[in-house]
Amino acid sequence: MAKVIETLKAPAPIGPYSQAVLHNNTLYVSGQIALNPETGKLVLDSLEEETHMVMKNLKAVLEAAEFTLNDVVKCSIFIMDMADFSVINEIYGGYFYKSFPARETVQVAGLPKGVRVEISCIAAK
Repeated sequence: MAKVIETLKAPAPIGPYSQAVLHNNTLYVSGQIALNPETGKLVLDSLEEETHMVMKNLKAVLEAAEFTLNDVVKCSIFIMDMADFSVINEIYGGYFYKSFPARETVQVAGLPKGVRVEISCIAAK
């Protein structure tokens, strides 16, 4: 049976979806953008700050389900411009300590609210 995961420490969904869904021992985390959950405002001053906010939001959803970034087995990164890849990749990599999850990075034509990066993940125990 699936369980919906919700936390106030990450942005509320801006559409008909859940922050995450736990099924058995697998957690499916919806794409996170750089929306500050405390202020409700986007963090877009720099690509670095934006990427850190995305990762903090992912981490908050994982923690709400009693998972950590070390439990992540797969990430999907969506970016507006592949020229931003090296900056995003360096920051993203700094959040994983045990091992790196499988991943793909895709340049897209558009993302919600005009952000430059969105990341989703799958975690398992």
